[in-house]
Amino acid sequence: MIKKLGIIAAAMSLALTGTHALAKITEAEANKLGNELTPLGAEKSGNADGSIPAWTGGITKAPDGYSVGDHHPDPYPEDKVLFEITAQNYKEYAEYLSEGQIKLFEAYPETFRMPVYPTRRSASNPQEIYEATKVNATRAELLDGGNGIKGAVLGIPFPIPKNGLEAIWNHILRYRGEAVQRNGGQAAVTTSGDYNVIGFDEQLMIKYAEEGATPEKLTDENVLFMFKQKVTKPARLAGTALLVHETVDQVKEPRKAWTYNTGQRRVRLAPNIAYDTPGTAADGLRTTDDFDMFNGSPNRYNWKLVGKKEMYVAYNNYKLHSENASYEDILTPNHVNPDLTRWEKHRVWVVEATLKEGFRHIYQKRVFFIDEDSWQVQVADMYDNRGELYRVAVAYGVNYYEVPTQWSTLDAYHDLNSRRYLAIGLDNEESMYDFSVRPRDVEFTPQALRREGMR
Repeated sequence: MIKKLGIIAAAMSLALTGTHALAKITEAEANKLGNELTPLGAEKSGNADGSIPAWTGGITKAPDGYSVGDHHPDPYPEDKVLFEITAQNYKEYAEYLSEGQIKLFEAYPETFRMPVYPTRRSASNPQEIYEATKVNATRAELLDGGNGIKGAVLGIPFPIPKNGLEAIWNHILRYRGEAVQRNGGQAAVTTSGDYNVIGFDEQLMIKYAEEGATPEKLTDENVLFMFKQKVTKPARLAGTALLVHETVDQVKEPRKAWTYNTGQRRVRLAPNIAYDTPGTAADGLRTTDDFDMFNGSPNRYNWKLVGKKEMYVAYNNYKLHSENASYEDILTPNHVNPDLTRWEKHRVWVVEATLKEGFRHIYQKRVFFIDEDSWQVQVADMYDNRGELYRVAVAYGVNYYEVPTQWSTLDAYHDLNSRRYLAIGLDNEESMYDFSVRPRDVEFTPQALRREGMR
C-alpha cells in the first residue's frame, strides 16, 4: 500500500486526474525550491520518526585521500548495519518495499537480504544545476503527448512534477555531468552462478548539459545526448559497436541509431534499437528501454504519478563500487552479494506506466520508484501481459564526488521466470569513469562508429 506523504497537494490532485496536465508551476511554487524544498524539489525536512534525516546539502567535498580517477572511497566508513531484512522478517517492513523487492525475498529465501544502514541523504549537484533547475521550473513544458520537452536546459526540468511524464523526464534528464567516458561491462549470471563478462567502452555526450546549451539551441538541433558503445571482450564480439542520437522532440524525429558489425564491416541504421528490443549482449534479460532503468520515448505508455512513499533502496553502495571487490566477489548466484550492499530508507516518487491500447511491449505495466533527492530511478517493477510480475531492476547508487552527481555504480535486472539476473556497470577491475572528457560532435557520427569498431 502506497504511503502518501502529502507534499504539494495541488500537484497530487492534478496527477491523479490526468497524466497530461501541462500547466506550468507558479513563481510562488518555484520559490519553495531551496527553502522548504531542496533545490531539486525534494522535501528538505526529515520524516516524522527521524529515520530519514533532513537534507543538508549532500556530499559537497570528497573524503580525505581521494583523487580524481580513484574508485570513490566510502564517506561513511564508521556506519554500522542497523538491522537486516530477510525472508523471515520482510513482512514487518512490507510497507517500505516494492512488490518486486518482496518477490526477491520469496524467490531466494535462503540468500537474499537487505543490510539496512543509517540513511545518508548524500545526493548533490553543482550550484549551477540548482540555479538552472529553478529557472526551468516555471518555463519547462512537455511537448504534445509528452514525447519531448521544451523550455529547459541543464537542470531538472520539472522539480515539482504534476504528472508521471514530468517525473520520468526528470529521471531521463537528471544531471550526470557534461560528458563521461566509462569502461566496464556486464554479466548475465546463471542459476548456478556462472557468468562471462562482456566488456564495453562507452562515451556519453550530454547536449542538454553541455557548456553554452540553451533551450532554443536544443530545439533547433533536436539532440538531447549522444551515446557510443564498443564491445571490447570476449574476442568473438569485440569491435561490435553502437551509436545513438537521442532527440528532444521524438515525434518530430525519433531516436537515431546505428550499429557496426565486425563480420560485415559495415555500419547500418538500426531503427529497432528502442522499446522492447533485447539489450546488447544481455542474453535476453533486459530490453533496450530498461537500460539506465528507463530510457527513450515514453509514448507507448500512460503515465501516472501515484504519490510518494518511504522505501528501502540501495544507496551509498561504496563497498559494491570498490576496487577491492572483484567480479567474483560481487556476482553470486541469484543476486549480487548482499554483504557488499547497503540499503537505506529514503522517500521516493512512485510512477506507474501502463501500456496504451493498440501498442505492444513485453511489459504491460511498469512501476518506477524515483529517489526524491536525485531523480534516479532506484527500483523498477515490470509486469508481463498477464499482469504477472516479470522482472525487477535495482540501481545501486553512489555519489561521484568530482562532478558531483548521484548515479548508480551497478544496475541489476532480475528475471523472475528464468531466475537469472543481469549486472550492468561492472567497473571494479577497470579504470574509473572519466567525467573530464569533452568529446566533439564529429566523434559521434556513423563514420566515427566504423573507425571505432575496426580498432
